[in-house]
Amino acid sequence: MNFQPGKDTLKREFKTVGTRTPRPDGLDKITGRAQFGADMTAPGMLWGLILRSPHAHARIKNIDTSKAEAVNGVHAVVTSADFGPCPDDVLDVRENIMARDKALYDGHAVAAVAATSRAAARQALKLIKVDYEVLPHVTDVDEAMKPSAPIINNKLFTKGLDKTPRKPSNVAERFEFGHGDVEAGFKQADLVVERTFKTEATHQGYIEPHACLASMGTDGKGDIWCCTQGHFMVRQVCSALLGMDASALRVTASEIGGGFGGKTTVFIEPVALALSLKANRPVKVVMSRSEVLRASGPTSSTSIDVKIGMKKDGTITAGDATLRYQGGAFPGSAVPYGAMAAFACYDLKAVRAVGYDVIANRPKQAAYRAPGAPMAAYAVESVVDELCRELKLDPLDVRLKNASSDGSKASYGPNFDVIGLRATLEAAKAHPHYRAKLGRNQGRGVACGFWFNFGGETSVSLNVSADGTVGLSVGTPDIGGSRASIGNMAAEELGIPHDKVRCIIADTASLGYNDVTDGSRVTFASGLAAINAARDAIGKMCERAAGIWGIPVDAVTWEDGAARPSSPNAGKHEPLTLADIAAQAGATGGPISGHCEINAEGAGVSFATHLVDTEVDPDTGHVKILRYTVFQDAGKAVHPSYVEGQFQGGAVQGIGWALNEEYIYGEDGRLQNAGFLDYRIPVASDLPMIDAVIVEVPNPGHPYGVRGVGETSIVPPLAAISNSVSGAAGVRMTELPMSPPRVLKALGRI
Repeated sequence: MNFQPGKDTLKREFKTVGTRTPRPDGLDKITGRAQFGADMTAPGMLWGLILRSPHAHARIKNIDTSKAEAVNGVHAVVTSADFGPCPDDVLDVRENIMARDKALYDGHAVAAVAATSRAAARQALKLIKVDYEVLPHVTDVDEAMKPSAPIINNKLFTKGLDKTPRKPSNVAERFEFGHGDVEAGFKQADLVVERTFKTEATHQGYIEPHACLASMGTDGKGDIWCCTQGHFMVRQVCSALLGMDASALRVTASEIGGGFGGKTTVFIEPVALALSLKANRPVKVVMSRSEVLRASGPTSSTSIDVKIGMKKDGTITAGDATLRYQGGAFPGSAVPYGAMAAFACYDLKAVRAVGYDVIANRPKQAAYRAPGAPMAAYAVESVVDELCRELKLDPLDVRLKNASSDGSKASYGPNFDVIGLRATLEAAKAHPHYRAKLGRNQGRGVACGFWFNFGGETSVSLNVSADGTVGLSVGTPDIGGSRASIGNMAAEELGIPHDKVRCIIADTASLGYNDVTDGSRVTFASGLAAINAARDAIGKMCERAAGIWGIPVDAVTWEDGAARPSSPNAGKHEPLTLADIAAQAGATGGPISGHCEINAEGAGVSFATHLVDTEVDPDTGHVKILRYTVFQDAGKAVHPSYVEGQFQGGAVQGIGWALNEEYIYGEDGRLQNAGFLDYRIPVASDLPMIDAVIVEVPNPGHPYGVRGVGETSIVPPLAAISNSVSGAAGVRMTELPMSPPRVLKALGRI
């Protein structure tokens, strides 16, 4: 009874899906009963601390750990020598979690200790002697691309070029997407605008730092308990780095105090496991806030050139972008996603986007909600806005005129299926916000955004209890209320109340493999798997009912939570509810369960339009957000409250990115603002109430029409706010964040 795309109707009446059911983990979290990454303890547990490089780039000539090992209470010290050969796909992870020949950024781990107390561990760290040869460094993406820049990795040769380079460089790879004759398109334009934009790296800003407890037994089997967006990923990577069979390692995901993509990789788990292996004791490692900012993955900093041509009637004739993203000290920035997303909102005949993946002496970048897309949208949407202002055209009308729609050829290649961009633009134009008057020094910004969404490998198990309740085991950690949404879909399919379904996150030994919780995939993919698992269980319950009644199974149907005869010929039988069938399970064949293992496809892309009003103080350069409205296509909002929360959360994080947040490196290559006092995320007093308008254009790839919503909401804010500030200030802003000094500089005040 699995769902087949295109064969299930999307026009159905829902009883549970689309309602605002209580959050199943809410009570535990508000009472403090929920256990997060740092809450786990174990008998005989040791404390692990990590020694980090004070240099942006330095050769490690020698590490002397002898004095640290002699400290009373120290049970283990590890360095890169404790991590042996590993598969090529985790080589960079191995280098990142523990520096080998060179320290590649300020905060790069070089050694770790495990001791009976934090005090003993701190004392031991001070006694580790590292002999460094300080090397030239580079932290700016444009500087890193210059021929004169210090080479960070002598084995790195640029991929994606027409000719194989003979010399190493800091450019890891070149990407290109597009179609049509761009130069011919520019010749057709009445106005061409070309601009260069820069954005600084920002951190995901999750309140809970990385934390884990690792325990290795003498039998070669281990356990990890950690805060992560993907415990199966943690198992795969850690077992590879330690030379273990994956089945010998069990990983349990704790509750998670924020992730936003930043917990889709490993930083401390392999180190804790190596310490435990050496000490033969459980080891707990918890990052400090300074460590989180210095050594876990922020976004890329970027430098982007955009050129767009437009006719007087608002028709975009061509778009061209060159994107340069630094991804830290290792290849793998999000520049291909940025290049793919840059012009995705527009149906263009001539478009090109070229991306360069660049390494620099910074921590390895990690995902942050729609990785790479916000910076690209910022640059493209800023130029579109400038064209509209120069040609005195309405910015929403221009976007509607050029918007991608059903069947449009995407700038990155494929043709779109059913999409909701136009619906979000029309909702924005009809909203009172767009017609509201502005005052002095105030501006209104508009921007659109896009994200791909994906499905991925997913496994779900559903068990029917004898009392008629249902246990649902999923393998995707809940970072935004997904347990409620997935449980609601299972309840909807089974036809039972939502509170009769309990959804849990199973450990890696209890369920088949699941991809990481990222890419806005969970409500779509785990929800689809839960629906299919429910249908699997329904099929089995119909078989049980057929056996009880003595009729063929094809004469039984499932409606409103009960098995019913499907035709008069089946005889007169009273419906058997799920609870009725469950109560007789022992006598009719034993336990009843449903399972689904899929590589989910048909996720459906996502679009959003944001409106924002700002006020600029010309004397101080301070920007105040006056009003903010999000219009986004959710396909089908399974739980409207959590959908609205995703919309609002993305806008808030975009506000921080646009106005306050940035990594500030000194001339020595060290991070100068490694704490929340100096790295300033938005607080309540910085924000207005953010209105969220849910648009529903059903995704034909899901039986309920679901599209992921978590990524797209952070894509338009940078551009929308910049367009608003540029209008209020009367000058185009081209660098983020738009901090007061930058605003005053743009105004010519400093």
